[in-house]
Amino acid sequence: MPKHSSRSIFTRRPWTVAAVAVGVLIAGGVMADYFRGLPADAVATYVGREACVQCHETEVHAFTGSHHDLAMDIATDETVLGDFNDVTFVNDGIESRLYRDGEKFMVYTEGPTGEMENFEVKYVFGVDPLQQYMVEFDRDENAAEDEVGRVQVLRISWDVNRKEWFYLRPPDVSEKLKPGDPLHWTGIAQRWQTMCAECHSTDLKRNFDVATQRYHTTFSEIDVSCEACHGPASLHVELANSNSLFWDRHRGFALVNLKTEDSAPQIETCAPCHSRRGVLDGKMSPGASYTDHYNLELLRSDTYHDDGQIKDEVYVYGSFVQSKMYHQGIRCTDCHDPHSLELKHPGNETCTSCHQHAAGKYDVPSHHHHAVGTEGAMCVNCHMPHTTYMAVDPRRDHSFRIPRPDLSVELNTPNACSGCHVEDRRKTLPAEVSDELKLYQDWLLAAAQGNESVAKVIAETNQWCDDACDKWYGDQRLKPPHFAEALAPLRAGDRSGVSKTLRLIAGSSTPAKDALTPVIARATALDELVMQGHGEAAKAAQVLIAEGEQTPGSVHPILLATAARAIGMLGGGGAIDPGDVQKKLYPLISHSSRLVRSEAARGIVNGGAYQRVSGQKRKNLDRVLDDVKDELMYASDRAGAHMGWAMLSEQRAQWADAIRAYSNAMRVEPGTTGPRTNLAALLDRLIEMSHQDNSVMEVLQAVGGDEGVAGAQKKIDQLRREELPLLARDAALAPGIADLQYRYGLALYLSGDLPNARKQLQRAAELAPDVELFSTALRMLDEHMKNQ
Repeated sequence: MPKHSSRSIFTRRPWTVAAVAVGVLIAGGVMADYFRGLPADAVATYVGREACVQCHETEVHAFTGSHHDLAMDIATDETVLGDFNDVTFVNDGIESRLYRDGEKFMVYTEGPTGEMENFEVKYVFGVDPLQQYMVEFDRDENAAEDEVGRVQVLRISWDVNRKEWFYLRPPDVSEKLKPGDPLHWTGIAQRWQTMCAECHSTDLKRNFDVATQRYHTTFSEIDVSCEACHGPASLHVELANSNSLFWDRHRGFALVNLKTEDSAPQIETCAPCHSRRGVLDGKMSPGASYTDHYNLELLRSDTYHDDGQIKDEVYVYGSFVQSKMYHQGIRCTDCHDPHSLELKHPGNETCTSCHQHAAGKYDVPSHHHHAVGTEGAMCVNCHMPHTTYMAVDPRRDHSFRIPRPDLSVELNTPNACSGCHVEDRRKTLPAEVSDELKLYQDWLLAAAQGNESVAKVIAETNQWCDDACDKWYGDQRLKPPHFAEALAPLRAGDRSGVSKTLRLIAGSSTPAKDALTPVIARATALDELVMQGHGEAAKAAQVLIAEGEQTPGSVHPILLATAARAIGMLGGGGAIDPGDVQKKLYPLISHSSRLVRSEAARGIVNGGAYQRVSGQKRKNLDRVLDDVKDELMYASDRAGAHMGWAMLSEQRAQWADAIRAYSNAMRVEPGTTGPRTNLAALLDRLIEMSHQDNSVMEVLQAVGGDEGVAGAQKKIDQLRREELPLLARDAALAPGIADLQYRYGLALYLSGDLPNARKQLQRAAELAPDVELFSTALRMLDEHMKNQ
């Protein structure tokens, strides 16, 4: 054994000392690098897709040319698909001309005044199966280059597949639209900012100025680009271009991860633009909770059939949340490529790539009972039937349901089988009727409008399909309970529907896990009960709120928000004491979901309980109501937003705010009915109060000027004169809507035209004999006229 030296090993091996020192330095540097990261207050901004190409070439290549990429663009030779080679197009007696003026694309057509004018097409909208064209109005001369003024979408549209112009007529409108009509191409219903913009561009800011009635709209990219789904990418790009070995220890990639085990972040990133909904704040970042930013529309009878199948254009999310697929964790990218948006597989393979149970179980005649290769053998035609919107755009129902002809026989709901097989009986119809029925939805509409011959054919077809299913499946045929069995009789006025609906709301109408009752159906059932005035709704809503308090998170925010809204409406109608409204709803203004907080705060006000909240509680409630105002003012270019805030302000005795909001409603949409009537009624009320309340007199003086009460009275008379022709217009356009006839009747009464007032009130009472308000008003007017 060698003799040990007294010198240290570090002295004996200098290279070892150096290696250890370098290792320590490297480890220290790596640790310092790991802990460095982004500043805590760093905020990501939008940088555009060009910043993504270098590292994500494959994804950008797939995205290029997709419907997201082509959602909107500037009109150029490359982007315009329609024929602008000096062609004419005639509709409703208007001969429009589509032509070129140098580099510009032009249309000569009827303008907002009714005169024929030349308009430049500045933008194109969409790419398949139709393309629309947009004209910019009201652009400020001093507007920044990246600002967009008011943009209107022409109804003259290009059919991409047939390569021809067509007129995109509004549903159920056969007559010519007059300038000034909201549905005219220059009207608010065809305005890009109000109807389309936020889902066709990235990082859109509407920027509407109520005072000047001008838009200063901006976007980071004109179409639906990378950051619309992944969030603003500046910090991600900064990290990617740094010399660090790590991403940020707190923020990870500094982009939203949509590949999580939980399907919700991805689905709820797609949902805002693929749902029919109200906006709570318009600031949702990808991956955030949907109900913190949006209010999903329920299964309304004008947008969905009683069983939840699509009727109007609802953009699929409301359908998807009804499906077993959704409850099993299936997400959008299980079927669609996230960048090209194309289906991942052709034909039935998109379905059988997952449904691979026993060999040959599904994609064979023993399952679908149709010849291989025919339309009836396609999975989507049975489980995702389509409805056509915008004249040429078929959209598939994403509730992935099994066809239920038995429900069609019982409840008159549609089914995929009958959707094809009504054609087998077309020859039994008169030619003039048959010629009008192009699509299954046309058959359904004709039957709903009272065409007995069409209804008879549909009923016969439903029965034939139901009999076929009995023959195919015999005793093994499954007919699980369905929420339609509650909603359909409730809507039809059948009292048995009430008890069924109460069980549906409680979630006990279906046998547990294998037949989930969708939250959207339960919320719809509660909402229907309230709207129909059934007192049982109060207890059902209170049970849901109590359940949510006892077990936080056990009641879905959509259902809990519906319960809060129900309590408020029932309180406002006198069915619940204001004290109970306050006790039930105040705790919900602290809920984690903005949707629940918003509906609870509104409910307290609408339920007459606002004045019962005081001190710190009042301050807390007012903070939530400030959020409600922001929510409403997201759509500050619509009269309804200002009307909503005016009514909440009025119920809180904030008279000046209410007057200002009603005035803004008239300013942004001068042709809308409602704000003048409401403001006149409010001023009437304030005049009565002014004799005892000096603060009210100050408000009236702000309206009536030096004339005070007399000036306010003149304002009332002016408002009612201006409202009368608007109500006459609406009553004539919708003669079957009782409430409109009633409102017009009251306006005529206040104007002194008692005979015509009586006619309108009688019409309202005939249209809705069960509404006591209408018959009472008619009776009181008769007594008044008799005593004159």
